[in-house]
Amino acid sequence: MGFPKRRRAVAAVVAALLGVGAVAAVGHRVLAAAEAETVARSGYPSAVTPAVGVVGRLPVAPLIVDGRLRVYAADRQVYADQPADRGHRVTPYWSYRRWPARLSGVVADGTTVVSRWSDGRLVALDARTGRVAWRADGPEPGVAPEPRRTHAATVWDPSGLSVARPPTGRTVLVVAGVGELGGYDLVDGRRLWRDDRERGCLGAAGTTAAGEVLGLAACDGPEEVEFRDAVTGAVRTRWRPKDAPDRFVLTPVGCREGRSGCQGLRISGDEGSGRGWLVGSGAPVAAPGLDGMDTALDGERAVGTSAGVVTGRSARTGAELWHRADLGPVRIIAAEPGRVHLLTEGRTLVTLDPTTGAERSRFALTVGHDGIDWQPGRAYATGGYVAVERARDRAVPEDDDQAYFLTAEPVLLAAT
Repeated sequence: MGFPKRRRAVAAVVAALLGVGAVAAVGHRVLAAAEAETVARSGYPSAVTPAVGVVGRLPVAPLIVDGRLRVYAADRQVYADQPADRGHRVTPYWSYRRWPARLSGVVADGTTVVSRWSDGRLVALDARTGRVAWRADGPEPGVAPEPRRTHAATVWDPSGLSVARPPTGRTVLVVAGVGELGGYDLVDGRRLWRDDRERGCLGAAGTTAAGEVLGLAACDGPEEVEFRDAVTGAVRTRWRPKDAPDRFVLTPVGCREGRSGCQGLRISGDEGSGRGWLVGSGAPVAAPGLDGMDTALDGERAVGTSAGVVTGRSARTGAELWHRADLGPVRIIAAEPGRVHLLTEGRTLVTLDPTTGAERSRFALTVGHDGIDWQPGRAYATGGYVAVERARDRAVPEDDDQAYFLTAEPVLLAAT
């Protein structure tokens, strides 16, 4: 009589252990760190020459890569579709996911797409296939505002991520995080240098067209701008305007894309006004033509707007080179080498040549029956493409996404 009872007890214990093991296995699969790589199943698309005008509308912000792909961000995923001029988002061409880390930023150069994650991990993908090219450990990003559902800030203005192209020919990924700044070879992810300092003491602002790293340091006394060699990390010089406040805002301008390859910078205080400077291989040069906040830079030509007039000036002297008074009230929403993009009150996108003020294109920035009762949010331009978020006409930054964005597909993509 006792033997069957003991057998049942043993069976119950075994069943319980198996149940615990199954739960543990499921929990491990759900909670353990993991990544999923879905590579491209078709050939790399050809470059396209889109027709001038609105290309389409998208639910999330695109990063145009190599003129062929659109790369997007999600909470735990970076993915691409193609071709670049398709009217809507389609099934991913490739995709990369990580868990439980969250995506904090994406930057691209050529056919390399680098994703940065909340645990500091850097993962480079080959845009042509979606395969992982390399992985590296980097500094953890600082606390950033929760991204809106378009993830525009993640791909258009990734905090602490930029690319330098020094004259040596080596392309360097520059990463800034909590108490750390570092440089990585973009080809293989090898760390080239690292600078550790007290938390909040040093941050990266971008890279210059001359291939140097722009950093803002406030370690001992007033803030200074540091210029350092992108390959070695050695500080070339520290600089600050004589009349600058102890704490100021450093904004790179005239950049190739994002905060990479910038030709100038603007120093501004709490009052919002700013002074412009050109940056190159030597000390920054005062650029009064860049002093206005609504001013774009292309080479040494500054384009600004005031009282319904668009004016091109010499950045160095402020002397007027050309002006346009025929566009009415406009604002600059984006700029790229060889193009400055302006939006009129009637939601017409006008693209000008910053050298001459000549009009490159003009068309209504609307699609379907969406209308023009919206205000621009974040915007981005590269390779003649312009993408802009559309917010409701009365939306304010404090609104949630439902109240803030105009439609479920708030991002317009256009070709100029």
